[in-house]
Amino acid sequence: MRRALRALALALGVSASGCAFLEDEPPPDQLVCRSDAECAAGQVCFVDGCGNPGGDIVVEVQAHPKAGLLAQDFPVDRLRPEQNLELFSPVRLRGEVSRGAVTTGDGGVATIAYRGPVHLLATGESRLIPGVGRRYETTLIPDNGAWVLPVGSGDYTVTLTPVDKAVPPLVRTASVDPATGGSVAFELPTPARVITLSGTLVLQGSRRVDADVEVQALDDSLRPLSQRARVSRDTGGFQLALSAEDAARPTVLLRVTPLNASDVVPRKTFVVDPSVGFASALELGDPGAPVRVEGRVLETDGAVPMEGARVSLQGRVAGGGTFQGVPALTDAQGRYQLTSLPGLPESPLTLVIVPPPSSPSRLTLQQVVVSTVDTVLPDVTCPPRMAVTGSVRQPDGSGPASGVRIVVEPVGALTGWPQPPMGFEAPFTTDGAGGFQLALDPGEYRLDFLPGENLPRVSRFVTVPPRTQEEQVLELAAFTLSRGRSLSGRITLPPDPALAPDGIAANASVRFFRVVTVAGRPASLLLAQTVSDSTGRYSTVLPTR
Repeated sequence: MRRALRALALALGVSASGCAFLEDEPPPDQLVCRSDAECAAGQVCFVDGCGNPGGDIVVEVQAHPKAGLLAQDFPVDRLRPEQNLELFSPVRLRGEVSRGAVTTGDGGVATIAYRGPVHLLATGESRLIPGVGRRYETTLIPDNGAWVLPVGSGDYTVTLTPVDKAVPPLVRTASVDPATGGSVAFELPTPARVITLSGTLVLQGSRRVDADVEVQALDDSLRPLSQRARVSRDTGGFQLALSAEDAARPTVLLRVTPLNASDVVPRKTFVVDPSVGFASALELGDPGAPVRVEGRVLETDGAVPMEGARVSLQGRVAGGGTFQGVPALTDAQGRYQLTSLPGLPESPLTLVIVPPPSSPSRLTLQQVVVSTVDTVLPDVTCPPRMAVTGSVRQPDGSGPASGVRIVVEPVGALTGWPQPPMGFEAPFTTDGAGGFQLALDPGEYRLDFLPGENLPRVSRFVTVPPRTQEEQVLELAAFTLSRGRSLSGRITLPPDPALAPDGIAANASVRFFRVVTVAGRPASLLLAQTVSDSTGRYSTVLPTR
């Protein structure tokens, strides 16, 4: 994805040369443009290059989420000025869960419905809009083994976890269509096919772990093979229930995690052979006693304290585990206090500093030595964020586009850097000359420009490197907005006494996406979003030439 976004960022680069191959014949994924004028008749300059503004469009509608009428996605073959949208009845993922079977009177076999409470978690994404995630979960009691979960249309990984801790979880996949919904079946292992493995977790030797921790068995893709099991603080004992098939694996992963984030306990993953059980105790390893760590964070000038920065410590600790500390905020003097485990002499911990959005300083990773006693760390002066500048022009290119609102959304991380904090809306718009300047952390971003005035939103990707003494400003080439065309319509659905007796989808969320391919991978861009009124009517603006 980094290579793809870097290629697309050339659309904003100083050397971009329009919708044609650049100099020295680079690969086709660098086919980019800066304005509609560089495209063929009837095409618009999108973030992935020139394209038909009426093609590859998918609309997502959420009518009544609180009532279980969730996202439905529809491809739009041909955009019309009046684009009516007719929804299906609420989309449902239907399932069955059984445990065992019996012989029927006629010599056949019938499954035994499972009637115990279960927890369901469905995670995935839209089937038609790449990158648009879906997540739904609930706890319910199956009705004679059957259950129904309201979801949006999409492709899902469904995890069913019985409330009974003695029954292992199961994972299945399911596809859900707006018209037909989807279905999935779970066949839980019978008691005879469940293997209970007992083990002991210790800190070191005979010392117990003085905290509430959990153990869970996973496969090499981190799919759960067992439920989470609490480790006894008194004895260190735990029990895991696996299916006979999973217990016969050559190896499984045992992941140990603290139950409470505030407990100063490392995480650790063991590779074990379940076929021989846990003959010897698992040692978390003695990471040392918790210590207090203090310090101060300063802005880029090294004189002004940074207030409101989120500071945390993480890294490897003694015993082979990893530590992830609870973040703390700096006060008005830029000071923070953390509780941490000591670091390893050969592997310092990492102090992670996330400045507030209003700060000119960037996200900072500082290697620090935390000893076995309370530590006062040296002051940290955060380097400045990279200044990203550019300008936007009117669709005809005749003048600057002032007053354009900018939304910044992180979409990826650079190697060696965490993904930047969640996106934010810039506290300003483009100036009278159509110019803008953003201060951004290292990372990959999508910049959304929202002009209003019956013009559509425009998106661009940009890769922001760390600021250096030589490179302090990333200057983006000017680009033009697209013309807009008005689109309106009515949203209806089958009459439902509980949801919409008159069949009108009032206050429905409507989003139009363009589906693109970036470096051989499907992706999507949000073109417009709006909400229907009390009569089910909506209106919005999409790009046109």
